Amino acid sequence: MVSPSTAAATLDTFPRFLQHHAETRGEHPATREKDLGIWQTWTWSQVAEEVRALASGLASLGFQRGMNLAIIGDNRPRLYWAMAATQSLGGVPVPLYQDAVAEEMVYVLNDAEIHFAIVEDQEQVDKLLEIKARCPNLEHIVFDDPRGLRHYTQTFLHGYDGIVGLGRAHHEAHPDFYDDAVAQTRSEDVAVMVYTSGTTGKPKGVCLTHHALIAAARGAVEFDRLTADEDILSYLPMAWIGDHLFSYCEALVAGFTINCPESGDTVMTDLREIVPTFYFAPPRVFENLLTQVMIRMEDAGALKRGLFHYFMEVARRCGAEILDGKPGIAASDRILYWLGNLLVYGPLRNVLGMSRIRVAYTAGAAIGPDLFRFYRSIGINMKQLYGSTETCAYVCLQPDGDIKLDSVGKPAPGVEVKIADNGEVLVRSDAMLKEYHRRPDATAESIDGDGYFHTGDAGLFDADGHLKIIDRAKDVGKLANGALFAPNYVENKLKFFSHIKEAVAYGHGRDMVCAFINIDMSAVGNWAERRGIPYSGYTDLAGRAEVYDLVQECVEKVNAELARDPVLCHSQVRRFLILHKELDPDDDELTRTRKVRRGFIAEKYAVLVDALYAGRKSQFIETQVKFEDGRTGSISADLVIRDAAVYEPVAEAA
Repeated sequence: MVSPSTAAATLDTFPRFLQHHAETRGEHPATREKDLGIWQTWTWSQVAEEVRALASGLASLGFQRGMNLAIIGDNRPRLYWAMAATQSLGGVPVPLYQDAVAEEMVYVLNDAEIHFAIVEDQEQVDKLLEIKARCPNLEHIVFDDPRGLRHYTQTFLHGYDGIVGLGRAHHEAHPDFYDDAVAQTRSEDVAVMVYTSGTTGKPKGVCLTHHALIAAARGAVEFDRLTADEDILSYLPMAWIGDHLFSYCEALVAGFTINCPESGDTVMTDLREIVPTFYFAPPRVFENLLTQVMIRMEDAGALKRGLFHYFMEVARRCGAEILDGKPGIAASDRILYWLGNLLVYGPLRNVLGMSRIRVAYTAGAAIGPDLFRFYRSIGINMKQLYGSTETCAYVCLQPDGDIKLDSVGKPAPGVEVKIADNGEVLVRSDAMLKEYHRRPDATAESIDGDGYFHTGDAGLFDADGHLKIIDRAKDVGKLANGALFAPNYVENKLKFFSHIKEAVAYGHGRDMVCAFINIDMSAVGNWAERRGIPYSGYTDLAGRAEVYDLVQECVEKVNAELARDPVLCHSQVRRFLILHKELDPDDDELTRTRKVRRGFIAEKYAVLVDALYAGRKSQFIETQVKFEDGRTGSISADLVIRDAAVYEPVAEAA
């Protein structure tokens, strides 16, 4: 057993929280993982033992206080434990995106001065072997899954089990070593270095202390009254601050259970088996779930499809208000909603694996009000939070019963938020970065003399104190006529439709708004197959006239909604085209968190932007693409450009 040395210690670092849970509630499940179809469970005392052994093993290899350790792979218990082991030794874990190509990793490994790396499997080992000669600090690579690595003979490669064995022997020889190391951890130590998405340039390493992350986790846990009995599915990239806060920090602070899926392909199945009480996902995940629901409904029989659409209209009318407990809802609507819950909403929540959810959060990008209302209307307590990597993903939260579809809530406990004269959102709290790694210039630029972090987002407070984020401050512009233009707002409205996966809107300084569209291959492919429309692949399907008609209908519905917006009524999309390829992080068009790199796309597809604004009806383009194995190729097509109907601003007329 872990010695009870921390029973009365201040819980101000994550290794101390781990010891505390092992001592006070050691038999409670801490971590689960689905392996070969069976859920495996580790209790808090077992996790503490594993972390101690791993930390001692790393120390045997020469890992010392102040060193940085890279963690690369899918959500795996051992990789989460590697974070705790690194922190226990006074080191800094640096999670990297597991789907990043080897070339992308070179910059982070060198910038973060990585000495050790713990990775999931052969795929990640091969990436590091490919670039190791260009990463002079990298001394040791530890792998979890040994499959395929039997004949790898490099002396700096180590199996995870071997390191744990070394650690147990080290503990036998030095029984006080681990507890002494944990005792030396300090709240002001950097607990993790998380790299920004690099939307506009090279990613920056954000150094977050134990104090900052614990402040964010404690605030969020208390705000939503989370307990040790919660279950969460941990499936989002470990390199994203959202997963780190929810699956690591809050789990250690509250003591609840994290569940790791078997693979990325089984997430939905595993979600239905775990049925979490607490759920977190970026908007794109909720968009994809809605797309799958709509595809299934299109394939359903006429009666089932009719019931679905009828009761979804009831839900849109009063579902969110019923969830919030608001008065003034007609008795007839309450009865219809009760019946809809029996026939549609309840079964739908069950299919989604969300029948036990008390709180579901979305963050990472703006979510369209229509998508937000859909989930709340079927009885899922979905809320938005607002934050960034630099603020530990903790700035604004939405209180139960006080949800606004177009806001991100009120400042979270312990957080000060104000709007600068230029409309930028400024934040000050304990849950803030210590610094950008090796970037004192960027640190000084982002935190002003009064201690406020400059978020780069444009926002405003409404009369009730709710913060509304308009867009990234640098992206908010004006049309040639002086009207406000917020591209992200327009893009999110377009992406609400299940047939549209991505959208990129342009208009700043122009006389009209134009857009690139990416269709959703699964949704549109299903739609085409049911109508007997043949296609050979994405490029062929995207160019079909019938698909253009489908997308045009979506664009014009968005225009009709924008016409009723008093601020953005002039941002209606007048011309659009459907791109011949899907936007891809491997082609640098999206970040690893799937944020659109709008400026890069505008440069890469400048000929298409010019064609949209020149009034052309079509444009030929050939594009270079990169594959995961490093090969390159090209895709070419004659892209059709369509005009969309626009509407008189209703709000202005009123």
